[in-house]
Amino acid sequence: MRKKYFAFLLIPFSLLACKEDPPEVQGDLIDIPYTPVDFVPEIPASFPMLEVPPDNPLTVEGVELGRRLFYDPILSADGSLSCSSCHKPEFGFSDPFPTSIGVDGVAGTRSSMSLLNVGFFYNGLAWDGIHPSLEAQASEPVVNPVELHENWDNVVEKLRLHPDYPERFRKAFGIEDSSEISEELATKAIAQFERTIISGGNSRYDKALRGEIFFTDAEANGYDMFFDISPDMPDAECGHCHTGPLLSVNDYFNNGLDEALDLNDFPDLGRGAVTGSIFDNGKFRAPTLRNIALTAPYMHDGRFQTLEEVIDHYDSGGHYADNLDPLIYNIGLTEDQKADLLAFLLTFTDTTYLQNEALLSPFE
Repeated sequence: MRKKYFAFLLIPFSLLACKEDPPEVQGDLIDIPYTPVDFVPEIPASFPMLEVPPDNPLTVEGVELGRRLFYDPILSADGSLSCSSCHKPEFGFSDPFPTSIGVDGVAGTRSSMSLLNVGFFYNGLAWDGIHPSLEAQASEPVVNPVELHENWDNVVEKLRLHPDYPERFRKAFGIEDSSEISEELATKAIAQFERTIISGGNSRYDKALRGEIFFTDAEANGYDMFFDISPDMPDAECGHCHTGPLLSVNDYFNNGLDEALDLNDFPDLGRGAVTGSIFDNGKFRAPTLRNIALTAPYMHDGRFQTLEEVIDHYDSGGHYADNLDPLIYNIGLTEDQKADLLAFLLTFTDTTYLQNEALLSPFE
């Protein structure tokens, strides 16, 4: 029961003597204690309950193993990139590029999504929702030829031969021999760590809702427009897709980025490629807006460099398609109203999580 806490045939002998022996796989690990401790994440009071798979409970040892794997370039083919290369803490666990660059210097087709609060996203993961769980998602970048471009057999072998990881897998999952290290256990550990990437609830937005501070006039006007609070202000139609404490509704929308006279005309089918429904073509996940000021550029393909461009896009009504969301239309905000809306979006910024060493690289 866990404790509960928060070539040449002739070679000179001298050369043979100097040659290093290959590393040996650590075998029997049963002498290492297996006493996992429950990990209790710090969750802001306004947030929903964190759902954790029963076959992958959070433990101190599992989360720490996952943190190391997340930041370790051992998962990539050439040892140059890690998960964190495209999900950097200082950029809200995303990166500052329109589309991320893999180990071969090749750019992908989509922007890196923020991992802040990713443990609360249950209706599929990634822009198109292709991954049903964090465990499934953690597996894919390793084998993706545009990302880490490795294969799991090689990764598992590297982990088994590593001087530190076999003991950590033992402490996290109770394996008795390093040969039991597997893709499944590695991705479970990474998923455990990712579920702990939770924003701190200390943004101006959170503090204002708790009554600790007051919004400025500009922020208050932006709040009214964002959530359609006041009849004297236009509805900016933001809060319908970015609502609640997570500022996301865990769903997928066509927000008018591309014109499609036929629903097969989208350059990226998005959700439709996953569901097979033509009416889902061109739809993408509504991302969280928490720390949105840190995660530029914006949209699934990083086409907008600034939040001002994003506001202009929504204000314009976007581009036509049969499945364009009905909330996307020409709103007609004034320049002052756009500025107020931007001021409110900036209240979602909260960098206090960067003071949490448990979320940062253990190798620095």
